[in-house]
Amino acid sequence: MKTLRDVPVGGTAIVKKLHGEGPVKRRIMDMGITKGVEICVRKVAPLGDPMELNIRGYELSLRKADAEMIEVE
Repeated sequence: MKTLRDVPVGGTAIVKKLHGEGPVKRRIMDMGITKGVEICVRKVAPLGDPMELNIRGYELSLRKADAEMIEVE
């Protein structure tokens, strides 16, 4: 299973499935991360947390733990 955490800087991925439950999954969906959306990884902080993403025309910072819940293809 490939997660958003595995996508290299400058790479893009399509969301395949969201893992997690309840409020955590809801929060990820509220940020615009839903099945089928394309995500571009712009930067990753020096220690790997957080990562900066381009999604639906805006920039989003996401923690490593949340990125591991997003399965991509």
